[in-house]
Amino acid sequence: MKREEIEKLREAVSCAAVLEQAGFAVDVKESTRRAVKFRRGAEIIIVTHEGRGWFDPLSDDKGDVFALTCLLQHLGFSEAVDRVGDLIGFTVAPVIWKKPPSKVEPADILTRWQGRGLPATGSGVWRYLCWSRAIPISILRSAINQGIVREGPFGSMWAAHSDGAGLVVGWEERGPDWRGFSTGGSKVLFRLGAPDALRLCVTEAAIDAMSLATIEDLQDGTLYLSTGGGWSPRTEAALVDLLACPGTHLVCATDANSQGDAFARRLQALAAQVDRPSVRLRPPAEDWNEVLQERRREKLKSEGRERRAASPPTASREASPG
Repeated sequence: MKREEIEKLREAVSCAAVLEQAGFAVDVKESTRRAVKFRRGAEIIIVTHEGRGWFDPLSDDKGDVFALTCLLQHLGFSEAVDRVGDLIGFTVAPVIWKKPPSKVEPADILTRWQGRGLPATGSGVWRYLCWSRAIPISILRSAINQGIVREGPFGSMWAAHSDGAGLVVGWEERGPDWRGFSTGGSKVLFRLGAPDALRLCVTEAAIDAMSLATIEDLQDGTLYLSTGGGWSPRTEAALVDLLACPGTHLVCATDANSQGDAFARRLQALAAQVDRPSVRLRPPAEDWNEVLQERRREKLKSEGRERRAASPPTASREASPG
């Protein structure tokens, strides 16, 4: 096939079509318009460039629709071209987005970050984190004091990702009705705790990092980290930089599911590459925030039982003198 025909084929068939045919499904909650996450069991593929590109967040694999077909079907390039040609005219299932596209052009990352206020008592993000997600005020105040959280729009939280120099390069966005990552920002690491800590706990979300910090009572000598659910060359470089300090060790505190297990294996492989010890810390629920919320539910139930036990029956109170 001529080069011009291959280029036309590349434009005509989306990576999403290849993934749907292979049994992958869109994870809407974890997707954005610029990066659509597809899952098939523990496998994850992120589709970018309006369907023309893709990458695997758990490996270094990436490319175009032909490279994706080669990867999934274990084919050579010529065979992959034929398989992609069979998908011309294939209609991809539409993705229903809850958040309308922004009409505002993205400004400079640091300017946008500094333009948002710190969480205040009773504010939208305060209620979301402390009431809905069971993050205690003490942990939220620690994050505020470190300057790593901001008030996002509509009661959402912005959790900073920073580089090795402490410069904010992007942020996780989490709220009651929205989750995403800053437009134009870079995923590196969310960092809660002492920057020179030797115990590095890596989670998949900033809220999980804060939840684990709560469960461990913000353990001294520990840095609670989040990759924001992604794995970029900058994330890997940042982790290697942190592990370079003598005496450091890695705690793979990712989610208790197949994706979290795969992520933990990759983290442990990275630690082995730089000759640092690592352990798997698996949450007893789906993730660390679910563990925290379950503890709060149990505490509220216990307090309710104690109050009822301390109060005499109605009949006894009515018969008591006075």
